Amino acid sequence: MGALDEGHCNVELENEVKLGSLELGFGGEPETLAIEESVKVLLQGLGEDIHREGLRKTPLRVAKAFREGTKGYKQKVRDIVQGALFLEAGLDNAVGHSGGTGGLVIVRDLDLFSYCESCLLPFHIKCHVGYVPSRQRVVGLSKLSRVADVFAKRLQEPQRLAEEICSALHHGIKPAGVAVVLRCLHIQFPVMEPLFLDSNHQGWVKTFVYAGSGVFDKKNADAWGDFFSLLKFGGISVDNFHGKDSMEHCWCPSRASSCAKASSELGPREAGMVAAVASILKSLGEDPQRKELLGTPDRFVRWLMNFQSMNLEMKLNGVICSQRDIKHYGEISHNKEQIHSELNLSFLSQCEHHLLPFYGVVHIGYFCAEGFNPVAKSLLQSVVDFYGFKLQVQERLTRQIAETISSLLGGDVMVVVEANHTCMISRGIEKLGSSTATIAVLGRFSTDPTARSMFLQCIPNTATSGDS
Repeated sequence: MGALDEGHCNVELENEVKLGSLELGFGGEPETLAIEESVKVLLQGLGEDIHREGLRKTPLRVAKAFREGTKGYKQKVRDIVQGALFLEAGLDNAVGHSGGTGGLVIVRDLDLFSYCESCLLPFHIKCHVGYVPSRQRVVGLSKLSRVADVFAKRLQEPQRLAEEICSALHHGIKPAGVAVVLRCLHIQFPVMEPLFLDSNHQGWVKTFVYAGSGVFDKKNADAWGDFFSLLKFGGISVDNFHGKDSMEHCWCPSRASSCAKASSELGPREAGMVAAVASILKSLGEDPQRKELLGTPDRFVRWLMNFQSMNLEMKLNGVICSQRDIKHYGEISHNKEQIHSELNLSFLSQCEHHLLPFYGVVHIGYFCAEGFNPVAKSLLQSVVDFYGFKLQVQERLTRQIAETISSLLGGDVMVVVEANHTCMISRGIEKLGSSTATIAVLGRFSTDPTARSMFLQCIPNTATSGDS
């Protein structure tokens, strides 16, 4: 395959940037420009240089992501449903329900994303929606998904989202009843100090909620039995769904006691960042004084401060200095060495292009001399955390981990990073289930295919997933 010359490549890149700016139709609009300025304040508050290569277009990218993720505020259900209602006869001269007079219709496994109104982080939604037609009218099935997406593309919390989808469909279609069941997943908030020496930080908050109208108005209605049976036929567990009575407390982990306690620690620099987030909310058409949003700017800033550009070398060096028995295995003869692997070291990081989290696992392989103990897992996890808790890109994260481990162990190191990127699945192309793998090979791993193959075969086949 031929290579493009540098001039042609630059033209292609410039064209891509121009097209990308126009892709969502938000570039240059006053709301977008206001969000860009606020994002610059946030980046500077993190100690970053907003003019460095990886961050120059971050304000625009973040602004477009926020506006795309909240475009539901400007969409109307009536515009979606009108023109998509069709006459469909029911049973003719028979007792029962079918077609346009009482035949239950369900659409399962709709994948949606919404921004959490408590912390402004996106959360994943698996949506199951159904309705019972009446008056010989049915609606185009794709409209169920589109209506659900209208309300997902707003600042939300699970129970209200389920109720808004249910109410909108009931008023738009006028069926005998509507049922909505949601399973929602929210990434955990890190607690920085314990995280630095603990690999068990990865986790998800999961909740199931439901809403119903008409024949589904009561939880014990017979219609729910049919609805749940059809979900089970699709391999969907419905044992843990909850109604609004079980959602009295906020599900967002940013409101956990450990995170709430940290809110009082924000200083003068962070006050400007909090004001910038409040400005973003206004630009999105929201009221920062709305009861549910009063603490949101504060909580979002606390999330970002986990990834501030600061000198954590003392923490990392403190852990390394405690590992006095580390040997430079590269000096040992090859026939007395074996490949040692440390797999599934979890990490959490923040994409510097979109200010959205990405997460996954790191696998590290290195040559270990017979008779010597492998490097402590806590040391390797600390190196992973050290580079993870920054504004990052996965390629750089992989290289930095490999270079640091190589300097400790004598040069022969291989690192594989598997990650799920929120920016890939909650905005733009919305490629749910996609994951990204990157590799760095140093020393003998770069020249020995057999060594690389042996290490790669040790890595589990299971993909990193927030659904687990």
